[in-house]
Parts: sequence; structure tokens; C-alpha cells
Amino acid sequence: MKRRDTIVRYSAPERINHWITAFAFVLAAVSGLGFFFPSFNWLMNILGTPQLARILHPFVGVVMFVSFMLMFFRYWHHNLINRDDILWAKNIHKIAMNEEVGDTGRYNFGQKCVFWAAILLLLLLLASGVVIWRPWFAPMFPIPVIRLALLAHSFAAVALIVVIMVHIYAALWVKGTITAMVEGWVTKTWAKKHHPRWYREVREKQEKSSE
Repeated sequence: MKRRDTIVRYSAPERINHWITAFAFVLAAVSGLGFFFPSFNWLMNILGTPQLARILHPFVGVVMFVSFMLMFFRYWHHNLINRDDILWAKNIHKIAMNEEVGDTGRYNFGQKCVFWAAILLLLLLLASGVVIWRPWFAPMFPIPVIRLALLAHSFAAVALIVVIMVHIYAALWVKGTITAMVEGWVTKTWAKKHHPRWYREVREKQEKSSE
């Protein structure tokens, strides 16, 4: 692929940030499933031993949250809902047939939904996780609050796993998305097809910088 035929979509720091978040998510999700389902206790071995998993799981969760917050502050303004997103949502049947709809910016409506769902669920996971975090914070709360936090934590964890599965499926479905997050670039053809407004914005910046 010739360099002039590509556009940088993610810089190296952005990609590193993403993969740190992804790696922490896998560790937290797999070990968390071991806590949630007794028959899956063996999954806790991903963090060494079940005893070690109980110690490390909350810290891994904090790393995941902090890493995602860096992504949040970097991308939140690209994920604000606009009129083109409403058009995208109304034509979801065309999207399912691999047709592009509307003047999409850096992210489409589906990606924005994943983004906001992830941040809301992570906030719930953090808040509930602090309440049930033994031996540091749990003793500060009454038993009914801890039970409610456990329920909220479990719900948010399962919901986040579903959201991330949708995210992964969409990335695999749209050819070129994985390459963008691994190598950092996309072709101009890909950008014009899937994110035309973002493509124009990038070209305008390139033209201004070359003047």
C-alpha cells in the first residue's frame, strides 16, 4: 500500500491506550466470570490463582477504567449525537446490508452508542466495585448496600461484556477497522466510504498544513 493512498486514523499513543484498555478488560472480564459462576472458578487462574485473582481483579478494573477515561477525554467530542446519526439509525436495515448512509464523521451512530454505553457501565462498575472492595472499602458500608452493589456490579459487568462483543463483531465485520487499530492507517477509499465527513476534515487539515 502506497503511503499517499492512506490516512492516519490512530496514532501510536492512541493505539497503545486502546490495547491497554482491551487487555485489562479481558483480564477483568474473565476473572470476573470466575467469581460470578461457580462452575467457571477455573477462569480466575488467568490472574495466577483464585486467591490472587481476588486481590488483583479490583486493581485491574481500576487500570481499565483509568485507561478508558483517557480515551473518553480524547474522543468524547467525536461521539456527540447529530442529525446524521438519526438518519443512520433510521436506515439501520441498509447498514445491515453493508450500505453506507448519511454524512458520517469520525464515528457512526453505532460506534457512538458503544462508546457512551461503555463509559456509563464503567462508571457503574467503578462505583459498585468500590463498595464491595474488601478489605479496603466494604467495611465502611452496611450489608444491604453491599448486596445492592454486588447486584449492580454483576449487571454492569455482563452488560459491558455484551457491548464489547458487539464492538468486536462490528470491527471484524467492517474490513479495515482492525488494521486501523493495529497499524494506525486506513485507505482513502475506506475513509470516503465509511466516514466521508471525517475524510473531508482530514483532507482540509492536510491542505492547510501544506500551504
